[in-house]
This record gives sequence, structure tokens and C-alpha cells, in this order.
Amino acid sequence: MAIFLLVSVMFIGLFGYHFIYDFDWLDAFYMTIITITTVGFNEVHPLGDSAKIFTVLLIITSVFIIGFAIAVITEYILGKNTLQILKKKRVKNKIKALTGHTIICGFGRNGSQAAISLANYERSFVVIEQDKSVIEKFEEDFLFVEGDANDDMVLMQAGIEKANYLIAALPEDTDNLFVVLSAKQLNQKLFIISRASQINSQKKLRLAGADKVIMPDKVGGDHMAALVVNPDLIDFMDRISNVTDGTANLEVVEIEELIGNMDCSSINDLDLRKRTGCTIIGYISPNGKYVINPGPDLKLESKSKVIVLGNPEQIKNLNQMFKIE
Repeated sequence: MAIFLLVSVMFIGLFGYHFIYDFDWLDAFYMTIITITTVGFNEVHPLGDSAKIFTVLLIITSVFIIGFAIAVITEYILGKNTLQILKKKRVKNKIKALTGHTIICGFGRNGSQAAISLANYERSFVVIEQDKSVIEKFEEDFLFVEGDANDDMVLMQAGIEKANYLIAALPEDTDNLFVVLSAKQLNQKLFIISRASQINSQKKLRLAGADKVIMPDKVGGDHMAALVVNPDLIDFMDRISNVTDGTANLEVVEIEELIGNMDCSSINDLDLRKRTGCTIIGYISPNGKYVINPGPDLKLESKSKVIVLGNPEQIKNLNQMFKIE
């Protein structure tokens, strides 16, 4: 902005003296420079009344602009943390523009994996992390807020008031408990997923306001045992649920997004298999009840959801046909 204003005032003087008062280009440039720098040399040509008024206005304008430009440019050159300040301002503006995003508290093993998965799904999110070295390593890939996730001000900086989800992935259960309590007070509608290390922490986290509590060690152990019992089935499930390139094989879709203005009362009326190639493998009723592999005559209720299975191309066709974001 400072450079733009400086160049602008120079062009105004140059064009003004040349086109309005018939100075040649060199004289117009010379007059502009001695005027905006207020050095006080004599005019190259006698000035009429209008030219004097133009010169006075140019001096007044240039004094403020040059003063502003010098201050800004000097601060930019001499400031040791200028680039970091600019980066933080840019990140802050990006976070302010977010809505309906996810906040990840902690960028350890679980938090970083959650960030990678959300990025693959092209979901917007912000990471809260205390370790400055971790932030510097990954700040080009993800949006970070430096600070303690237990601090309400840090949560506010991450845009918690406009967020839809929060993942508490701190290593200590007590820290996650405080994060859940603080987050729920700041945003009652927030859907909170918390990590837990101890079995007795699950109940406390749910009482504090966590909607889902995940124990990574238990999930990992169950997964490894399942690979012994049903290796092919688990491998197949991993393949259809894994997202590494932004494409998906499973999709949960609200009924309202599918039926729109269509006259549909049952799964058979939707006929998704014929239209998109996708298959409905699950139905979630408005009260949260799950129906696995629902029959074609199952009646569709308002505010219910369906779980759809298909290859990436079929899922893409489904989203495009029904304009699902």
C-alpha cells in the first residue's frame, strides 16, 4: 500500500505538469520530484495561479504519503519478525473466514492423523498446538494457532464460536477433559470427539460434554485381533473406508438432500442403484437407530440419513446429480 501510494502521487504530479501545464516529460518529472520531496529548488517554468494551486495540493498530499511510506518501509526493513507477523496475520484472516470447520487440539500421533484425513476429505480445520517447532515444520500445510488448548482465548482464536466439530487429541486425559469443558461452554452446539487413554476417563469425558470418546489403544488392539479372525473382511473394510486421494467409497447423505422435489416415500422410490450405481447399505432414523442393509420397502422419514456404498466415480455421480457438497 505504501509503495502504491508513493508511485501514484508521482504519476499524478508527472501527468499533471505534462498534460495540464505543458511541461516536457523531463521538466514534469523534475518538478514532481522537487515538489513531493519538498527540497525547495526553483521552478523550471513560471507557474500560473492554477499551477500553484496544483503544486500546493501535491505538496500536502505527498507530505502525508511519503511520511507514511517511510514509516512502513523502515519498519519492514528493520523489523526482525516482519515475515512472521505477516504470516500470522494471513493465518488469522484465513481462520476468521472459516465457518463450520473442525478444531483439532494437539498435533501428536492422533491429531496429525486426524488432520491428514480431514485434508484428504477437503474439510476445513484449525490445529491448536503448543510446540513451536511442530508448527514451523507443518505451517505450510495446515492452519495453526499457537497456544494452550485449555485457554479460552486460544479456542476463540481458532474460531470455536463458528466451528461445528472439535477433536481433543491431547496426550493426557485430564487436559482433554478441561478442553471439553471449556469448548462446551463457548459453543453449546459443538460436536466434540475426545481421545482417552484410560477406561475410567470415558464416563468423565462424556459427562463433561464429549459426544464421542475414542480409545486409540483399544481400537488398535481390536483391529489387530480382527485381522487374525477375519483378515480378508477387515482388509476389505479398510479399503472402502480409507481416503488417501480425496475420493471416497462410503457416503452418509441426508434424505432431504436426495428427495428434494421428488416424490419419494421409500428406498425403492429413490432407485439410487439405477441412477448412480451406488447401493444403500444402511439407514439412520431420526432418533439415531441404525438399520443395516435396509429393504426396498423401508419408509423414508424426514431428517433421516442413508449410508451409500459405491466406487469413487459412482459417489461423484451421486454428489453431482443431487448437488451434494
